[in-house]
Amino acid sequence: MEHRQEFHAIGTHWCIDFPTTLDAYRVEFVMQRIHSRIDEFDKTYSRFRPDSIVTMMSKTTGRYELPSDAAPMLALYRRLYDLTDGAVTPLIGQTLSDAGYDAAYSLKTKSMSSPKRWDDVMRVEGSAIDLLEPVLLDFGAAGKGYLIDIVSEIIESEGIDSYCVDAGGDMRYRSSAGEVLRVGLEDPSNVSQAIGVASIVNKSICGSAGNRRTWGAFTHILDPKLLTSPRHILAVWVIADTTMLADGLTTALMFVDPEVLRPEFDFEFAIVHEDFSLTRSAGFPGEFFQS
Repeated sequence: MEHRQEFHAIGTHWCIDFPTTLDAYRVEFVMQRIHSRIDEFDKTYSRFRPDSIVTMMSKTTGRYELPSDAAPMLALYRRLYDLTDGAVTPLIGQTLSDAGYDAAYSLKTKSMSSPKRWDDVMRVEGSAIDLLEPVLLDFGAAGKGYLIDIVSEIIESEGIDSYCVDAGGDMRYRSSAGEVLRVGLEDPSNVSQAIGVASIVNKSICGSAGNRRTWGAFTHILDPKLLTSPRHILAVWVIADTTMLADGLTTALMFVDPEVLRPEFDFEFAIVHEDFSLTRSAGFPGEFFQS
């Protein structure tokens, strides 16, 4: 794939590969649509910008209509919330902010408290959220995967059936010829090298680890009950049909065993534990290097 587009958005580096047969003007048109949709996403879900809907929701109750394609994401969050006994929750925003991961990226911890229960704070109907009280939401657990899928759908709507959308290492790959993509799996103890390689065909792959975004005793993943960051797992990778699902499950696997999620979702996984032991599903299409 020769037509490569690289840019920075929603706090991460993006790389989109298009087929070499695609006309450059067509690529430019598709990219205009993509940038427009990413901007809409940021204005909706970012808790780091003062003019977003999420920031507005932290100040005022009422009904908020999100983009129509938010419904699947909100439904996934609810399923993960129930399956993890509230460990995966969009209500974690204020807790993350108080831990230091705030709009100013202060990385200074304030007094922290656990988020309230979902049903005590909000009701969800399709893509609409009714807030019973102001709350700072955070969609970091599955939001990037959701956006990668949206960007991919824009590409497919233009009749393009081979591409790769990579946002900070989380990616969706499609090949009309069924070509295999080999993806390096980052070593959680050394980001400059790989610990293994996964091979995907017409799938999405996401990873989660605390080594990229860490300060003091915290990472970007927080246990809402213990108010600590999980340390028993160093890294998780999930392969699924959609990037949103793969993204959400990488977070959920920080809190619950795969057996809790396997009856509900179709996915493959690999988990590196704190002692560097490995747990993987039988169908995970990858190899890990021996030390």
